[in-house]
Amino acid sequence: MKTTLTRRAILAATATLTLALSTGAALAQDKIKLRLSSVNTETDQRAIALVEKFGPAIAEFAEFEPHWNGTLFQQGTELEAIASGDLEMSITSAQELATFFPEWSIFTAGYVLQDADHQVRVFNDPLMDPFKQKVEEELGVKLLAPMYLGRRQVNLRMPKSERTVMTPADLAGVNLRMPGTDAWQFLGKALGANPTPMAFTEVYTALQTGAVDGQDNPIPTVVDSKFYEVTSQIVLTSHLVDWNFIALSKAAFDSMTPEQQETLQAAAWEAADYGRANQLAKEEELVSFLKEQGLEIYEPDVAAFREHVQAEYLASDFAKDWPEGVLEQVNALGN
Repeated sequence: MKTTLTRRAILAATATLTLALSTGAALAQDKIKLRLSSVNTETDQRAIALVEKFGPAIAEFAEFEPHWNGTLFQQGTELEAIASGDLEMSITSAQELATFFPEWSIFTAGYVLQDADHQVRVFNDPLMDPFKQKVEEELGVKLLAPMYLGRRQVNLRMPKSERTVMTPADLAGVNLRMPGTDAWQFLGKALGANPTPMAFTEVYTALQTGAVDGQDNPIPTVVDSKFYEVTSQIVLTSHLVDWNFIALSKAAFDSMTPEQQETLQAAAWEAADYGRANQLAKEEELVSFLKEQGLEIYEPDVAAFREHVQAEYLASDFAKDWPEGVLEQVNALGN
């Protein structure tokens, strides 16, 4: 939230230089190499969708080279790597974008987005145009399509017999792992917990050793990363209908022909739609699996959480950065 204008100017200038260099390079080679760096695993639905749908669809003119598990760039460094010309693609989040552009925090706020379909309507609505344009102009990053990550739930080590969570007050004193950005940390506090910043790759061990009391993620992520092996309960707060974005270097995009750009954009949407459908199906299926693993799964007083969380946001500096009328526009696109 404290990104300076100087930093933005440097990134924008770097992106401009990268555009010129990348355009010339693209003309000199048969295929454009698109390296993607992301912290999720290769079995994550986002990864599966990109490998099965996106890569093959652009294979005629581009080589898609994904790197999972944060093996190419560490979490939180991908956007600057794209801006500096060291990376072509990533799966970014509204939370990360909010570290550069405070107005993006509206899309990180608890209980703002309602479901997966609502995400698509918001992304495609003209209200998003100035948000996307600023990311392109100041970071040199083009957001191609929204990916549904899921409804984030609270996942705790301790069983219900030790702590049953029904309202935000019941999370008092709980060290809840959250990503390290200001937007994520604020959400953890708004839920009533003590947010603890930590890289995703460290979460399993931290849960296992008791360095943190819990973490928040969609149920498919709990299963995919095997957090169920080191936790005891899931509280169905559904506090954030979380989304990611397929992010591409604007320089790489501008180096393509109009036909290639159209193909790539369609491929991104195909992957996003495929991953969304699979993630929604997994959410429904995996509750039974987690119960079989011994986890207790229950719904708290969601209305109490919603009221508390929204009040926290509206009273915060985050809301001061939200463009006037956007929240009302987002709400109007809901069910």
